[in-house]
Amino acid sequence: MNIDESIKFIEKQIGDPKLGLPEEVFFFASRIVPMVNVDLLIKDEKKRILLAWRDDQYAGAGWHVPGGIVRYKENWEQRVRKVAEMEIGMMVEFDLRPIAFNQIFLDHKTRGHFISILFRCFLSGKFIPKNEGLKQDDVGYLRWHDTCPKNLVEVQKIYRKFIKR
Repeated sequence: MNIDESIKFIEKQIGDPKLGLPEEVFFFASRIVPMVNVDLLIKDEKKRILLAWRDDQYAGAGWHVPGGIVRYKENWEQRVRKVAEMEIGMMVEFDLRPIAFNQIFLDHKTRGHFISILFRCFLSGKFIPKNEGLKQDDVGYLRWHDTCPKNLVEVQKIYRKFIKR
C-alpha cells in the first residue's frame, strides 16, 4: 500500500472530522502538526476561577483551565461554546478577543506541540458545579478557587498570572 492509498484508508475510518477524530488518528496528527486549542479562563463576580481536575499521561494530575482542541472548520466561538457545554455543563459569557496566545512545546512526541488561545469568560458565582458521584481527584471534578492552586497542571502554569486575583 502506498501513501495515497494509506491516506484514503484512514480517511474512510474518520467519518466527519468536524465531530472529532478517532483517538489513534488524533494522536498521530498531534505527532506531525501542532494542535490549536482554546482555554477558558472562567471567573465569577468575586474573581474566583473555575477549574477542573485532570489526570492523564500527557498533562499529569492537577487543576486545569477547561479547554479543547479546535475541530476542522470550527471557529473559536464555536469551540468556546462547545467546551463550556461539555466541561462545565452550561454556557458562559465570553469575550471573543483572546487575552493570550501561547506556543507550548512539551518533551513527549504525542500531544507535544500546542498553540493555545486563552479567552476571558464569566459565569455567575451562583453556579454550583454538578459533581454528583465524583470525588475531588476524579477527572472532570469542578471547583471554584479563590487563588491559583499550587497543584495546577504543569503545562498551564503559564496562566498563573491570569488566575491570580
